[in-house]
Amino acid sequence: MAGSAVSCATVQKAAKLQSLNGLFAIYKKAGPTSADVLNTLKEKLLQEAGLKQNPKKRKRHILKVGHGGTLDNSASGVLVVGIGKGTKMLGNMLSGSKKYTTVGELGKATDTLDATGTGTEEKAYDHITKEEFEESLKKYIGNIMQVPPLYSALKKNGQRLSVLLKKGHAVEAKPARPVTVYSISLQEFKPPLFTLDVECGGGFYIRSLVNDVGKDLSTCAHVKDLIRTKQGPFTLQEHVLHEDKWTIDAIAQSIQDCMCLFPTEPDSKRLKTDSDQPSKDSQAVEEES
Repeated sequence: MAGSAVSCATVQKAAKLQSLNGLFAIYKKAGPTSADVLNTLKEKLLQEAGLKQNPKKRKRHILKVGHGGTLDNSASGVLVVGIGKGTKMLGNMLSGSKKYTTVGELGKATDTLDATGTGTEEKAYDHITKEEFEESLKKYIGNIMQVPPLYSALKKNGQRLSVLLKKGHAVEAKPARPVTVYSISLQEFKPPLFTLDVECGGGFYIRSLVNDVGKDLSTCAHVKDLIRTKQGPFTLQEHVLHEDKWTIDAIAQSIQDCMCLFPTEPDSKRLKTDSDQPSKDSQAVEEES
């Protein structure tokens, strides 16, 4: 009898998992890739439901999940996830507004433009005043052109530029492309460290911003810490599920609670006809940090 009860409960969990359709947000910690985090989430859910993904039948996904915009490995914060038919809504997350808090360091440059890279240059920074720093930020607000970092998720011939670089291949910088920045504010200025709050559109790189500001001020700079605090309507304080809440019930509740965040309720009919292209199952889409 006990075994039958357990079996019944497992079947119910599996059915509930496979019925989930919508968007929710999880917390990505610094370290793993966004794809790794997504795979961990998927494994936890499949294990809870007593299901196994057959690697020989990858086209027949037991559980379809995707995310709406890659965070750098070293970054943390909001990662929006689509599950089931919700993956078709992820295009909105990729192109929509995002907010970041970043700590930058003046006087040191790296090849990756963040603290994970190898140092490439050191320059004096003691000539920079807070007023000059704030003035330098103004040119980056609005519709601007930005050159993406070499170390990024952007691709050449189907391979990420960051992967090609690590393999020793020569990689040319991608051309500048249009991006939108809604606001930048200097929260703290204690050289060599400074803290910025940035709200931007899709495709914007905080690492490039920090690097460019350093050059404008006749020094160099790199990102020491980066947190995505908001993606679309999902905020770090109100909506993210930490790893201990990556359960079927918690996610089902979160999807239900977050319905009110959207102008039109993302019901099954909308999800089926949504024209936005989703991220692929367990794959990252475009990097934006």
